[in-house]
Amino acid sequence: MSDRAETVVRDYYDALRSGEPLSPYFFEDESTVKFGISESLYGFEAVSEALREQTVTTEEWTLESEHLVVTERNGSATFADEVTMAWTDTEDNDRRRFETRWSGTLVETAKSEAAVDAHEWLFATMHVSAAHEL
Repeated sequence: MSDRAETVVRDYYDALRSGEPLSPYFFEDESTVKFGISESLYGFEAVSEALREQTVTTEEWTLESEHLVVTERNGSATFADEVTMAWTDTEDNDRRRFETRWSGTLVETAKSEAAVDAHEWLFATMHVSAAHEL
């Protein structure tokens, strides 16, 4: 397969910056999980709905990847990164900024010839946490 997992992670970052739909990057399964800074989402439907809401209520995203590491093994991949991210909340016009840590897994899927926007690697889990020193 031609898409590499690292390319999909970077494409996801670009989609977030540009306000594009994000749910196509996630595996459509009840086992899909996404932990955000202040949320825990279980199942593709919950992840997809939260990402749609996020796209509607935020804008002007910036993401600075500091140390992306991706490893592919036998149809799955892991990733980890330190990301500085910021966005504007459209409801209160506040600018928010966080130093974060991202990690998760991707699964390799068969890309359909008919599905132009389909990705060969999809997030099965994603964990984003704010980095605070103790």
